[in-house]
Amino acid sequence: MAVLVMALNHLSLLRPFLCQSLVRHVRSPVMVASRVSVRPPLCPSVTHHPAACVRLYATKKAKAKAKGQSAKVNINSALVQDIISLDEVKEDMTAVLSALKDDFTRNLSIRTSPGALDHIVVTTQDGKFPLNQLGQISMKSPQLIMVNMSSFPEATAAATRALRESSMNLNPEVDGTIIKVPVPKVTREHRENLVKLAKQFSNKAKDSLRKVRSNAVTQAKRAKEGHSEDTIRLVEKQIQQMSDNFAADIDKQLAAKTKELLG
Repeated sequence: MAVLVMALNHLSLLRPFLCQSLVRHVRSPVMVASRVSVRPPLCPSVTHHPAACVRLYATKKAKAKAKGQSAKVNINSALVQDIISLDEVKEDMTAVLSALKDDFTRNLSIRTSPGALDHIVVTTQDGKFPLNQLGQISMKSPQLIMVNMSSFPEATAAATRALRESSMNLNPEVDGTIIKVPVPKVTREHRENLVKLAKQFSNKAKDSLRKVRSNAVTQAKRAKEGHSEDTIRLVEKQIQQMSDNFAADIDKQLAAKTKELLG
């Protein structure tokens, strides 16, 4: 009996603490909830899907990409054959790019060698000929190239003039039917001059490319009769797209040549 009385007395002492803990446990969720601010929905009229009101804005980069993609045209050349031959237009543009590469190879060489003189064009009374068809080219020493014109001695003066007027910074000397060509030193100034010449060649190629595009567009416009304006417009866009692609190739060729020349 005494033990029971003691237990009840201890329980009565703990009762206040137990009550306080129980009150905190029961009321705390309500109190916390009362302190949480409820944000109003983005769109009061939409109760179930408030996120539907959020507007997504495209970045400038995404817009530019989408614009470029939408502008691309890919026409089957067979379907517009009666308007214009797109294959022939592509061949003409390819010829422009090939001519540029040929100009770079022939006229923009850092190291002068016998092979570098092969394609120098010599203008004679009988026409134009590559130097290697008129004379025998050989390397006398690392500093001297010899051109033997004994097979066509009458073309010696024309060959000398062609060598001097080339873009290779050559100063030939004539000894009878032998043309001596000292190999020039590769200076920084010479490299920079070659880069300027490369830009001139690339600009000339772009002019030729524009002429091909202009002629093609003119031809397409002449075929308006019997075709819809939308079809003609798509053909014109295709031609412009082809021209842009080849212009980009010209820029790549110029960048690569510039890097090669400047070293």
